[in-house]
Amino acid sequence: MKSLVDTLRELVAHVGEVVDRMHDEGLVAAASDADQAVALELLGRLGRRVDAVTIEAVSEVTARSESAVREERLTSRLGCRSVSELVQRTTRLGPHTVGRLERAARATRQGRSVFSGELEPAALPAMRAALLDGEVGLDGVLAVAEPLSSLVSGVSLEALLVADQVLAAEARGEGPDGAPPLCADLLKVQARVWAVVLDQDGAEPRERQALLKRGLTLGPARDGLVAIQGRLLPEVAAQLQRIFDASLSPKVAGDGVRFVEADASNTSAPYDDRRRPQQQHDAFAGALAAAAVSGELPTIGGAAPTLVVSVRSEDLVEGRGWAHTEGADEPLSLAAARHIGCAGVVQRVTLGDNGRILRLGTEERVFNRYQRRAIALRDGGCIIPGCGVPAGWCEIHHVTGHAEGGPTHTDNGVLLCWYHHRFVDRNGWSIRMNRGVPEVRAPSWIDARMLWRPVTRSPTHLRDRVVRQT
Repeated sequence: MKSLVDTLRELVAHVGEVVDRMHDEGLVAAASDADQAVALELLGRLGRRVDAVTIEAVSEVTARSESAVREERLTSRLGCRSVSELVQRTTRLGPHTVGRLERAARATRQGRSVFSGELEPAALPAMRAALLDGEVGLDGVLAVAEPLSSLVSGVSLEALLVADQVLAAEARGEGPDGAPPLCADLLKVQARVWAVVLDQDGAEPRERQALLKRGLTLGPARDGLVAIQGRLLPEVAAQLQRIFDASLSPKVAGDGVRFVEADASNTSAPYDDRRRPQQQHDAFAGALAAAAVSGELPTIGGAAPTLVVSVRSEDLVEGRGWAHTEGADEPLSLAAARHIGCAGVVQRVTLGDNGRILRLGTEERVFNRYQRRAIALRDGGCIIPGCGVPAGWCEIHHVTGHAEGGPTHTDNGVLLCWYHHRFVDRNGWSIRMNRGVPEVRAPSWIDARMLWRPVTRSPTHLRDRVVRQT
């Protein structure tokens, strides 16, 4: 009888030969559309088989590392502090994936009786059988195990086993409604439904635990970025998601805009190359800025939460150097400082060589609520074509910078979202005012003619324009 190691070595060698042949002969690229789908199904089946053996191995390593005597533990004998470290070192997997393997192992592990030494049923025996049969993999096991794990103390074993059997049948495509085998995401949905039905105590105990675990922390600044970590209550996360959805709707995150002549073909090209996490960061920044100027937040020293940006006068004139703001360890670029100052949510302090305060900005330069309403009515939202971030989430940009003598007047203010305001000088868009109406000029790769075009969304002005054309 071959050992486990010899068997796996043969398997790895055989799989390696097959994979090498697939690459050498270009089988993936040469496959038909129909074969691609079949190939993915077969690869999924293979992956689930590998998951089953891996989970079983992690389970066995865990069992051999549970001795009360440290020196007798498998992990200790191999020079590792924990099962996680051992699995990470041997498989080259990351800690997150290894943690998921450990949780799946706990759900499907067959322990041994202390008294008889016989194998005991797994916590989820039906899901274990589906795992060994290759019907579910790591994701499928966790999709069921994680929602049901919190019910172990409050639900009868019989009810838990019923849920396990039904969900395993759904995973096999043998459910009562005759649906095809469920993917991991759909299994999780159904498992959550079972958890809600079986939880006789309702959401209150879980909510109490969640309230204790909620939190949000800001980490140290590194490489110009500050890490944010925490856990949000579901309703808070949902509200944040709604903010993202409002700012990053298809209207906002579409294929971009391209100006063409009426008889030209439309060759749309995206102008927004931000990844989704970057877009969500910018939407969050816009929400914070909007909240800061709303007048509804608690005050600090009798004033609204205000950033104070300090910069050396010669650096500001020369356009190089650094700025600093209270509450941040990392220095800011002058571009960031100008953006903050233009947004009208800061008070800027200009220092001389000896540290003397040369200039102290006041909130009088900030667009007041009456000006903001008027500008919002005129612009309707971010004026960059194709953006569509609503007015309530936009900042007001001084077309002629305040530092260059630009007035805080409706004829010098336009709405820009946080992203376009922050990078308006870098992304190729130009803005000017023409008798109180904003006009924009797109970069050449969007508009080859680089024409100035009015962007007001005022219904009155647009109606007047239509009337003149009729």
